[in-house]
Amino acid sequence: MDNRQDLVAKYARQAPRYTSYPPAPHFKEMEDDGPAVSHLEKRNAGSRPISLYIHIPFCASLCWYCACTKVITRREGDSTEYLRRLFREMETIRQMLNPGNRVVQVHFGGGTPTFLSPEELRQTGKKLRSLFAFEDEMEFAVEIDPRRMTQDHVTALAEIGCNRASIGIQDVREDVQKAINRVQPMEINERVAHWLRSAGIRNINIDLIYGLPLQSRGSFEATLNEVKVLDPDRFAIFNYAHIPWMIPSQKLVDRNPMPGPHEKFAMLEMMIENLTASGYSYIGMDHFAKTGDELSLAQQNGSLQRNFQGYSTRADTDIYGFGMSSISQIGDGYLQSVKDLDEYYRRIDSGRHPWFRHYYLTRDDRIRRHTIMRLMCDLQLDFIAIGRRWNINAKTYFGDSLEPLKEMADDGLIRWTTDGFFVTDTGRLFLRNIATAFDVYYTDPEKQGRYSKTV
Repeated sequence: MDNRQDLVAKYARQAPRYTSYPPAPHFKEMEDDGPAVSHLEKRNAGSRPISLYIHIPFCASLCWYCACTKVITRREGDSTEYLRRLFREMETIRQMLNPGNRVVQVHFGGGTPTFLSPEELRQTGKKLRSLFAFEDEMEFAVEIDPRRMTQDHVTALAEIGCNRASIGIQDVREDVQKAINRVQPMEINERVAHWLRSAGIRNINIDLIYGLPLQSRGSFEATLNEVKVLDPDRFAIFNYAHIPWMIPSQKLVDRNPMPGPHEKFAMLEMMIENLTASGYSYIGMDHFAKTGDELSLAQQNGSLQRNFQGYSTRADTDIYGFGMSSISQIGDGYLQSVKDLDEYYRRIDSGRHPWFRHYYLTRDDRIRRHTIMRLMCDLQLDFIAIGRRWNINAKTYFGDSLEPLKEMADDGLIRWTTDGFFVTDTGRLFLRNIATAFDVYYTDPEKQGRYSKTV
């Protein structure tokens, strides 16, 4: 099948983004936290590198497109109450960790982490360093809403060791910004980028979204060209996930026309052509990085990883999530914290762990997680190498996967090799579809409705 329009019509399906396997909708309700505590104890019998994810849920205003777990408030005292519980959770977990664990990565996410005041950022950084041992060469990243930033925020971030910042922009056109309730003049983005670099935070990512109301291929190319002036090291350009049956506020987005799947596909093709011509590598799905960036180099040498923050260079690290709705990925187990702020407070105040869902991988899960991870990162699969790693005949093991893969090969998404296959340039645009061939949970109709469309 050579016609791109036919491919879009055929493969515009709902599918996971595969930041975990199994995807989060398949986690199980936790009846008691005994198994989770035992899992952490076993995992911490020896020391290992770890990553920390800190979820700050607050935003001062609601962006109508947003599917993140957030709390809309303008009361500054709310963050004070939250940090008190957050620090208590950190103290509890720290007592369970091996003393030899070293932190190689920290990520502040949200919500809007820069909802915190500069002094609260300093307090948080001080608390982290008092509890955990940080490696000298580590990544400390923060997501930024430029609309609330002051220069003192940037100074505070630099003081606590932040060395990478993701600036949320989404789109620079005023009509699109009004349609999603996020008005953010380009001057604000330029000012914050200047502050960051002046403070020594020189690793800058830009977050954009395509598929928003009033966007088109031409308008988004204009946005992309305007934002490139900021000279970011990386772009994360997300396909807007319109799931109003799960996120009611997204119904407000429907007031304006949105681009259909064919227009969105044209936007994706445009951005790949535009950015690769400007010195960026297309890592996969929604990530681009300068050709000399460590993300690009990791893909070249086969060490690229994928986790809940997207593509990552930190391999074999346990991720400990703190705060409401955070997810920890600890070895072969996942732990998810409650999504309701009041419930999070109740659990922490009563001395309980905030986890409410968990999942521990079977051997089959581990094999499939590894396979999907390598597909998403390497853009190819070697069945001989997979078989050698897991002591299986991979072609036989994945026998049920071969039929959909044959169809994808006929459609030009993959090309068979002697030992496996590689993803074609066309197939990279349907990478999530290809990954579903190895996902034994994908056929569950109850869970499919929780995923966004691939195109």
